[in-house]
Amino acid sequence: MKNCEALIIGGSAGSLDVLIKVLPSIDIDITFPIIIVLHRKKGTDSLLSDLLSTKTKLTVKEAEEKENILPKTIYIVPSDYHLLFEKDFTFSLDYSEKVNYSRPSIDVTFQSAAEVYKDKLVCLLLSGSNADGVNGLIMVKEFGGEVAVQNPKTAQVDYMPNQAILRANVDEILDVELMADYINKLN
Repeated sequence: MKNCEALIIGGSAGSLDVLIKVLPSIDIDITFPIIIVLHRKKGTDSLLSDLLSTKTKLTVKEAEEKENILPKTIYIVPSDYHLLFEKDFTFSLDYSEKVNYSRPSIDVTFQSAAEVYKDKLVCLLLSGSNADGVNGLIMVKEFGGEVAVQNPKTAQVDYMPNQAILRANVDEILDVELMADYINKLN
């Protein structure tokens, strides 16, 4: 997709390993933000940001309430909050009930972004053990966005990408080794 204005990567069990492999190969001159929403335990935010910042020259930071969304930045969704997108391209943090047993919920983030970015949104769903993210991908497609998933054969836990392939009419099924190239071509 050309003219990508935001990339959101969602994942659960097994997805951190994928990010650690992919981030070092992402171009530092990308023209869009990357938002990462992972299922994880409460209280691990700074550790995750610190770890991922060692893998890339891009700025890595935790998303903050009412923060302007900037290109060339990797935002980590804080644990125990849903991340929403406002029409003025800022973040909103939400503490409402869990969705798919998760807060943050990948579905909530994908769906909110779809309403704001419409056909300029790309979402990538990685390894995981539940179907969180699948309904979000369906909505992204309805708004004209592009959706990709990790090849289930390369996933540590294949349930999440398999469910997406079955239900979301995905555009791309990517091996881990091809993800950075795919992301770099979104410019």
